[in-house]
Amino acid sequence: MGKILNSIMGKGEEERSIEDYMTLEVPEGLEATNTALFVKIATVGDIKDCPRIKDEIYNGNLVVMDIAQLRADKVMYERVLKDMKEVAKDVNGDIIGLGEQKYIIITPAGVKISRDKLGGM
Repeated sequence: MGKILNSIMGKGEEERSIEDYMTLEVPEGLEATNTALFVKIATVGDIKDCPRIKDEIYNGNLVVMDIAQLRADKVMYERVLKDMKEVAKDVNGDIIGLGEQKYIIITPAGVKISRDKLGGM
């Protein structure tokens, strides 16, 4: 878990895999029923990864994108960012970069991201 937090906060440059994400058990009685919004996790290495992510946002889901792999290709990085900004605008959602632009959060309509930090960061 420390690697993920360090990565979000901009410390360390190691590659991440699906095993880096922690799966937590949902307490009985709190299972998702009639859920209106899901938080989806995506790793983007190319513009070809964007259509599925766009579909999730258009379907009303929030997407956390790991774009660290794109940092090596500035042109591809800019194309993906432009594409995601357009989607956020289309759905009247929001978009923000985190962790020295290693992550992007894109929200659907009705969900805005506060730019105010909580805690002692």
